[in-house]
Amino acid sequence: MRLRGLYAVTPDCADEGALIGQARRALAGGAALLQYRNKRAPGAQRLREARALAALCRQHGVPLIVNDDARLALAAGAHGAHLGRADGDPAAARALLGGKLLGVSCYDSLERARAAVAAGADYVAFGAVFASPTKPGAVRAPLELFAAARALGVPLAAIGGITLGNAPQAIAAGADLLAVISDLFDAPDVEDRARAYARLFAHAVAQ
Repeated sequence: MRLRGLYAVTPDCADEGALIGQARRALAGGAALLQYRNKRAPGAQRLREARALAALCRQHGVPLIVNDDARLALAAGAHGAHLGRADGDPAAARALLGGKLLGVSCYDSLERARAAVAAGADYVAFGAVFASPTKPGAVRAPLELFAAARALGVPLAAIGGITLGNAPQAIAAGADLLAVISDLFDAPDVEDRARAYARLFAHAVAQ
């Protein structure tokens, strides 16, 4: 599986129907990967939503990644999990997930990325690459980090403050995946915005 393109990350949303509808539009627009991230929902709701999104992603042939929780990913039938700094040991998650996808947030640290890959991460994420409206206090990661991380041999995701306007900078720097929340799901037309991101990658390949 080649991981490249728009990595749609769901926003916190209390309305299950609205969340599923937004995800459906992002997938219809060409998202290459979908991450379920809902920090506010109780456990039972998170399991329902993750299961619904896993089924939706299977229809589109796109992997669903569950944020923070490898056990929820397994229970929901998702394609993998993504861990942040406080979400447990990547090696333990690798053992739990078996052959499913594992992503790890590495912020601005190449050393953390090396350790994550050694522990079995399938991709690593750096960011915030730009000022992030979702996490305004996030550590900033320089775009030069992507060139340095290319030797790790895994797909590299950029996250934080990404918009259609600055996305080409991240792609040119070496990002394989653009993890986007606000600029995608706050757009007037989520499907059209996802399609615009897909065109950015198609244009980069054509050059």
